[in-house]
Amino acid sequence: MEIIGQLLPFVFLIAIMYFVIIRPQQKEAKSRKEMIEALKKGDKVVTNGGFIVVIHKVEENFLSVKMNDDVITKITKDSIAKKYEDEA
Repeated sequence: MEIIGQLLPFVFLIAIMYFVIIRPQQKEAKSRKEMIEALKKGDKVVTNGGFIVVIHKVEENFLSVKMNDDVITKITKDSIAKKYEDEA
């Protein structure tokens, strides 16, 4: 019984760490993955570099994006920070 009393604070701390740190990170990773999988042609996204680009073509691991009327380039799906929502 004495061992259980000594281990109880550590178990409590591990539970707090799980609910405060690990679980929110897992939920964020899952929602980000779903957002990236749902991207389609014509969506506006913000890259990790801060560029706002329009998706031109969706491939398996890459996206062809249109930076302006003349420039189309490929980026990895991991370099997408978030979907851009117009504030209109």
